[in-house]
Amino acid sequence: MGKGDKKTRKGKIFLGSHGKKRPKNGPRKTNLKKEEVKEGA
Repeated sequence: MGKGDKKTRKGKIFLGSHGKKRPKNGPRKTNLKKEEVKEGA
């Protein structure tokens, strides 16, 4: 496991590829506020 290994993060950086271990887009931020549900009528 090292620079020549396509399955590791270090290998993907060396080869310039992306995948499960090194996604192009970072983790999605899911802290968006949901619309408040108004109870009662």
